[in-house]
Amino acid sequence: MIVGTPLGPARVLRRDPSGAVRGTLVLGHGAGGGIDSPDLAAVTDAAGAAGWRVLGVEQPWRVAGKRIAPAPPRLDLAWAAVLDRISDDGALTGPLVLGGRSAGARVACRSAAAQGAAGVLALAFPLHPPGRPEKSRAAELGVVAVPLLVVQGATDAFGAPAEVAAAAPHALVRAVPGDHALKKDVAAVAAAVVGWLGEVSRA
Repeated sequence: MIVGTPLGPARVLRRDPSGAVRGTLVLGHGAGGGIDSPDLAAVTDAAGAAGWRVLGVEQPWRVAGKRIAPAPPRLDLAWAAVLDRISDDGALTGPLVLGGRSAGARVACRSAAAQGAAGVLALAFPLHPPGRPEKSRAAELGVVAVPLLVVQGATDAFGAPAEVAAAAPHALVRAVPGDHALKKDVAAVAAAVVGWLGEVSRA
């Protein structure tokens, strides 16, 4: 589905479960890849099998074929426009979980309160630029007042799991093998997410 936004058209890929919908998971991609990244694909498959409707959101800059993402406020603007549209279409069934990988995780954190999310999923949250821990983005995690799961690679140069846990003590941090790409063990990523989604749907 193509959705018009103030930044141009975005694309939404919808995956419905085979049975009743337990909730809706909306996923955004990172700054260096699309919604077909290995971790997002694994989470989409696993969440769908667990009864969740999954909506993958491809930001307008990516749809337009550009290589560089716009500044965070503009990402948030397009994301909000997409959520408004899919809400109007009745696609947000059950509890709403906003999520994404890296830059997409940041967007999900910043928008959770305004969108009334029941939970936030952050895959490979970029706590700081590599080698620059003083440039912390912990404040974006701090504004999340609903259940927050961070799945972080054990060797992530953008913030190791222990760093994320120290910066966001309210978050549930799950360490998995690998680096920022979360490609080394996508099954572990998916398993961590599905277990947590089950808790959100029962809350």
